[in-house]
Amino acid sequence: MAGGGGEGSWIRQLVIGGVLLGAAFAARIAGAPEWLHALLLAAGGLATVFGSCEAMILCVEGIGKRLGWNPFVAGTMAGLASNVPEVVMLGFVLAAAPRVGFIVVMMTLHVGAMAFGIYSVLLPRDDTGQARLPKALVEISTDLYATAAGVFFSTGLIMVLMKSLGAGDHGGEGLGAIDLYVIGALLLLVEVVAVRQLVSRFSSDEDGDGDTDAADAAIEAKSQAAKDGAPSTSKIAMFGVIGMVASVIGGHAVGDFADVLVEYLEGEGYSEMVGALILSVFAAAGALAMIVTAHRKGMVDVALAGASGQINQVPFVVLPIALIQIAAFAQLGIIPVLDQGVVLPTDLETASVVLMSFPTMLILWKAVQDDGKVNWVETASMVSVFGLILYFLARHG
Repeated sequence: MAGGGGEGSWIRQLVIGGVLLGAAFAARIAGAPEWLHALLLAAGGLATVFGSCEAMILCVEGIGKRLGWNPFVAGTMAGLASNVPEVVMLGFVLAAAPRVGFIVVMMTLHVGAMAFGIYSVLLPRDDTGQARLPKALVEISTDLYATAAGVFFSTGLIMVLMKSLGAGDHGGEGLGAIDLYVIGALLLLVEVVAVRQLVSRFSSDEDGDGDTDAADAAIEAKSQAAKDGAPSTSKIAMFGVIGMVASVIGGHAVGDFADVLVEYLEGEGYSEMVGALILSVFAAAGALAMIVTAHRKGMVDVALAGASGQINQVPFVVLPIALIQIAAFAQLGIIPVLDQGVVLPTDLETASVVLMSFPTMLILWKAVQDDGKVNWVETASMVSVFGLILYFLARHG
């Protein structure tokens, strides 16, 4: 999992980011133009996010060496950890505007799918134009893609049917707190099982056979890691903590910039979905930065883990936690309960982001699952279909 760039690059990026964020704060105090403050926030926030990703990758490398994990599994676990600051910040958004927060989460899924399609262009390929994918991605992630497709199709369909017929406990106007609790709990259950399977079957054995040879290989890998001079636990923890804290700071700054940009676009007459799309791009900045950073270091499997995780961790980690938060906020009186007990209303925007997720997950499942490789036709199909869906949502959603 060794990569280039040196361990000092993340320090430089964090320093540069800190200086720019300090300048943004000073510009705000001095009454500088809003555009200058926003640009400083964007530049400083992105530099901090990239620095945090460098630190997280060093943490991943250390964990992988000590536990004998392969790069894809280590990258997946790092992706799970990177969701923590996003979920924390998402709670504040949902407490203020639950409907908008839900739309942004769903749009993040489409942005992640587009990132996966674009990144597949950069994958190393053989003479026939095929890019081989890690076996864990083929066997675990594709199951998650198919499951998410079924969840989004059934949920979106029932939302539309209840709205059209005025049926259900809430008169078809939306979903109640119990609905959100049930959906969220079931989605989280899938993620727990998937992570257990990922670690037990693929942590050290790329073939994932789960036999005695795999166990022997895991022991040998751990022994070899010790010989290679794996970093200490305290050093790994330091990289992880710095990466998490910096990602929160950088993500908050980028989010503030996105808010300014969205307000400007709304003032110019652009739709709510355009603003949600922009917010989702910046919400995914940390994961996108992880992909870019890992690829630049030559850690293709880690980059693929980040790209795939950005897709399947939205429906099975971020989305269920968001749904549970919305339901809890409603019952605690933090957000208002709408007419007929509705917590999440059904309208064109909320229904479309759910239903349009079905073809996205279906295309991903088909492109990866059939032969465990991605060819140029599948790459072009993903980019075109995901781009078309984003266009429809932004233009007509």
